[in-house]
Amino acid sequence: MGDADGRVALVTGASRGTGAAIAIRLAAEGAAVALTAQAAHEGDPGDPGSLAGVLARISAAGGTAIALAADLSRPDGGRAGLVAAVERRLGPLDILVNNAGMGGYMPFLDIADQRIDTVFEVNLRTPWELCHQALPGMRARGHGWIINIGSAAAEAPVGPPYGDSVVDLQSSLYGSSKAALHRLTMSLAAEAYADGIAVNVLAPDAAVRTRDDWPSPEASPEPVETMAEAALALATCSPDELTGRVAYSLSLLVELGRTVRGLDGVSKLAGWQPHEIPLSRLRQPPVG
Repeated sequence: MGDADGRVALVTGASRGTGAAIAIRLAAEGAAVALTAQAAHEGDPGDPGSLAGVLARISAAGGTAIALAADLSRPDGGRAGLVAAVERRLGPLDILVNNAGMGGYMPFLDIADQRIDTVFEVNLRTPWELCHQALPGMRARGHGWIINIGSAAAEAPVGPPYGDSVVDLQSSLYGSSKAALHRLTMSLAAEAYADGIAVNVLAPDAAVRTRDDWPSPEASPEPVETMAEAALALATCSPDELTGRVAYSLSLLVELGRTVRGLDGVSKLAGWQPHEIPLSRLRQPPVG
């Protein structure tokens, strides 16, 4: 019996990185997980990961999962009816994790109009539509958990004078899309509170290193396991007590005093337990 036993979850962007980790962690806690992403099978060796690979890993561990390939960057890419497709195969949806995202950092004048459209399709329009699909059923059943993966890039840079990091100077597109997602989350949390539905943003305290060769704007990234553990906490929390939050992964784990486990749900992650995380790493240090 796991914390998510008997629940059905949908995780977008689940072919690699944070999305894959969240899906595997939820499955380890007993959830039946629907995976969606564009990469159905292994393709670019420089960008490894696929739905098939994550599905195989969950199945090998005795978990339940299905894969539904979709290109969330296009309105006709398969997101319409996605929640209904999940429910036909797994049952009523309890947990929605809007993890799929794109953007990157670049100067404002270098951003093409097509790039703007694509980033907002993935980072805002897709979560909007999937929430719209999921909320009626959650409301009818009187429970639900929605997690929108956000970013510190949504926050205004501190200044003047301003820092010289790419997050400070090149977040106009990516940061704007995530700021809109944060605000959408807060509004949904307020609307859905009386229905027993928790709606939260989860963002990493630092960049999450999902590949050894992926350059990070942060000097010291955190592992995918901390994001996965924080997501599990938000996917199994009491909606009366934990909703309408822009929660940062390490900060949330310290606040809750939550044991951080590996993606198998059994092993403990060495060096990343709440008492081992320095307060200097937290964006939301605990009060007192």
